[in-house]
Amino acid sequence: MRRGRAGALPAAIGALCRALPPESRPAPETFRLAKFDRPEASLQMWRLLYSLLKQSHDRGRTESDTIGTQIKFVKSVLWYHGYGRPAFYQLPSDGSQGSRELLLAFSWLLNRISLLEQLLTANRVKIGDEASVCMCEDNLCNSWQGRTETASNPCVKREVDVRYLQWLNGRLWFQWRTLHVDQQEQCKLLHKIHSYTSGSHMDQTIGHFSVTETDLIREPDSYKQLLQLLESENSRLEAFLEWKELEPVYWQWMETVLDTLAEDANTYKPQDVCKEKNPLPNANLCCHSASNIIGEIDTLTKDLVTLHDELHELVTCKKSVWYEKIAARESTLPDERVFCAAVRTITEAVELKLSALKYHCARKKSGMHGPCRLVFKDKRARKTSCLSSVLKEPISSAVHASEVISDLRMKEATLERELKRLQEECRHKLDEIAEGLVGVICIPPMKR
Repeated sequence: MRRGRAGALPAAIGALCRALPPESRPAPETFRLAKFDRPEASLQMWRLLYSLLKQSHDRGRTESDTIGTQIKFVKSVLWYHGYGRPAFYQLPSDGSQGSRELLLAFSWLLNRISLLEQLLTANRVKIGDEASVCMCEDNLCNSWQGRTETASNPCVKREVDVRYLQWLNGRLWFQWRTLHVDQQEQCKLLHKIHSYTSGSHMDQTIGHFSVTETDLIREPDSYKQLLQLLESENSRLEAFLEWKELEPVYWQWMETVLDTLAEDANTYKPQDVCKEKNPLPNANLCCHSASNIIGEIDTLTKDLVTLHDELHELVTCKKSVWYEKIAARESTLPDERVFCAAVRTITEAVELKLSALKYHCARKKSGMHGPCRLVFKDKRARKTSCLSSVLKEPISSAVHASEVISDLRMKEATLERELKRLQEECRHKLDEIAEGLVGVICIPPMKR
């Protein structure tokens, strides 16, 4: 029995390595060396993380980058995702040590952002009929708020010319228009392929050929390359299924890695600390013992109780002040109809925001995110096609273009309301600034 468990770990690590893209696939021995923090595994782990994160985030591979650039990229991506282990960010920029810390970061990515699933999705064989659909709430701004990249210094303030920002805005606008035109042309060509090959596919749920299938009809000799790609993807999917069965063995092994880390921490010497300047803000470099942590928790608990009492008193004072202001405001209103109109306006604005919030909450339950295949549906056969699609596929995996369009229109209306609100705030601020200027005439800019 003990022998079977010992053999399950190499099988789990081997399945994990085979499920990774071929160009990023490490040797299973690298993981064993990283457990004992061997320096010969550090560069391999850095290159592994860099290659995987590049494919997952930038959809590109730039192996020509220097090791320092690769390490900066890996640290910034992990900082963006919220990896908060200070020892990782203290690793030197030459990649000479820290293989165990890199193993911990790699395992954290596997569990936190489902890195393996993202790589399988990004590297699957493309059929040419895919489009990226996002019907969920975008929390990018909220997740990015408060974070900084490791390469930048947060203490340095740079002055940027407004004309340069205007030039960047115009360039982005031009690039967006160019991209929009290219996507329209691609949709027209894709519609031609789908309409001309309608009724030719064996699968009546789809009913038409894809771009890849059309290329195979035009150039039959290219099937060998496509077959190789499908076999490679098949082997990675089989390895992924094997990995999911043996995944608990890997996490049990990672517990032994943490035990080894704790044992090394007990023999930790202060002079072994890396003297390299920490590039990240608010990174605590001290190692706390269990007693210090418990003491800090007790101190924080007392501070929270004190803060709660102070906030309660502050809220009580604020309420009394606001009640006095409301009473004074009601006494100074010239007419009750004006007050009712203001209340009605506020109520309508609140109901509008609540309806948008309910809509986004409903979208989060059944929202789609990621690449989806575009399937052409003829108007005359729409009912039968939709019925067969529901029978063969899950209901949540299919969505009509009209639903995406309505979702985008609602997002557009929300963004327009936000833009108008910000424009009004800027206009009021400019009016206040202009009042202090003597002999200056302000002319509003022309609208595009």
